[in-house]
Amino acid sequence: MADPLLEVRNLSVTFDTARGPVHAVKHVSWAVNRGDVLAILGESGSGKSVSSSAVLDLIDMPPGRIDSGEILFEGRNILEMSAAERRGLNGKRIAMIFQDPLSHLNPVYRVGWQIEETMAIHGTARAEAKAETLRLLAKVGIPDPQAAAEKYPHQFSGGQRQRLMIAMALALKPDVLIADEPTTALDVTVQAQILGLLEELQKETGMALVIITHDLGVVAEIAHRVVVMSKGEIVEAGTAAEVYRNPQHPYTKRLIGAAPGKGEIHPDELDTPPILALQNVSKQYGAFTALHGISYELREGETLAIVGESGSGKSTTARLLLRLEEASGGRALYQGRDLFAMSPKELHGLRRDIQMVFQDPTQSLNPRMTVFQLVSEGWAIHPGIVEKSRWKARVAELLREVGLSEEHMHRHPHQFSGGQRQRIAIARALALEPRIIVCDEAVSALDVQVQAQVIELLDRLKAAHGLSYIFIAHDLPVVRDFADRVIVMQGGRIVEQGGVRQIFDAPREEYTRNLLAASLDPDPEIQARRRAERLERQKLAGEAA
Repeated sequence: MADPLLEVRNLSVTFDTARGPVHAVKHVSWAVNRGDVLAILGESGSGKSVSSSAVLDLIDMPPGRIDSGEILFEGRNILEMSAAERRGLNGKRIAMIFQDPLSHLNPVYRVGWQIEETMAIHGTARAEAKAETLRLLAKVGIPDPQAAAEKYPHQFSGGQRQRLMIAMALALKPDVLIADEPTTALDVTVQAQILGLLEELQKETGMALVIITHDLGVVAEIAHRVVVMSKGEIVEAGTAAEVYRNPQHPYTKRLIGAAPGKGEIHPDELDTPPILALQNVSKQYGAFTALHGISYELREGETLAIVGESGSGKSTTARLLLRLEEASGGRALYQGRDLFAMSPKELHGLRRDIQMVFQDPTQSLNPRMTVFQLVSEGWAIHPGIVEKSRWKARVAELLREVGLSEEHMHRHPHQFSGGQRQRIAIARALALEPRIIVCDEAVSALDVQVQAQVIELLDRLKAAHGLSYIFIAHDLPVVRDFADRVIVMQGGRIVEQGGVRQIFDAPREEYTRNLLAASLDPDPEIQARRRAERLERQKLAGEAA
């Protein structure tokens, strides 16, 4: 590539830890030019985020250190620039969208002010920044931008918080945008909108785009070129089509082979007794109705998937079941007993039976506790599950089951990637040997290989122990492979439900058909056809309007 806009040359990064140096990035080189889309693909811990963090001077040094290499922006090595020069680049000319929006949005400031401040710091007048903030909020799909700007980050869903981060990064129309898992928390329709928005902005401004992802569908949808990373090294590079069609490295072959949505659909719905039944459950927040009297059953040994866009009410359902919030009406019958009517003492006895894996592990894992303490904590609260003398051995077993190792039990959550933190949360839920596990986007942050391993693990545990799952997800290929039955939600209502084959092969509702059409396929050729069909539908809809 002649005169790239941004080039990483021979970069090596090491982190010093109590257990010795960790070589996170080893002699990595990649480049991106104006108007180009480069995808950096790899599993959690492969080093893909570390190399991009070095571009924006976001590596804590110490314990991190750059051992070798250059990072060239318009031909200048930014590693040799002064702190003032780098501050002038960061945000204005090189911007980044982070994987975990809750950790990067300030909880004590309104989101509108935070986006305005990004522009004001670089010289934009406050009135102009305010107007541009409302325009950006509308462009990234936030409803009622005027009201949204006055809210705080905790008042938005996970997917909406990611959209806010994207608006903030795009505020100054940067020359290079580095997007670290930008669509991980987004439902399929908004994912398609955001990728389309990034592409549209790129055409308008000539912006270079670097997408860090574990999602082969994202690569197929938007990337021109892809580099594949494993264990801190680049193992393969080429166009998206070349790498998918003719992978050379064994790691790339395994990655493509693990892509969901290509397996056999579960043949039949289960005909077992219900273990849980929701009856006319509603939830209101002031004047806003989040759930409009929904009803469904979860059968013994069943995986029931709940899909829908952000804000559809699917996560609210889960929080009500766990009594993390109180329902406004209706009943939730677990083995004939109403969970909503139980006293705190009665509920405590049933806590081990119904466990939850939350969408955001940063929130659900105590940062002061080690992994061993996090996983074993439930055994102290619910004695009799595992003898104390076996706690360490059992924690090691659980960590291995979810793709981690025994040595990880002595670390704290901040020492892991987002995908690794989610695996810890899954091990924590499994520790209590529950009857029901509610998985709220439990595999959305995982790379495809570990995602496949965790799905296989959950399936195996279901068969061995008669577990039932409520599987809340926006990743439709995973739902297709894993679920027995699917509920589709929109605006706090159930619009369609049925077996996986019926929902995926013969959906009755237009909303369901649109969700399926927006799902990304890892094959670039298939995705190109889907994209053309989607754009044609949008064109026809616009002409009809």
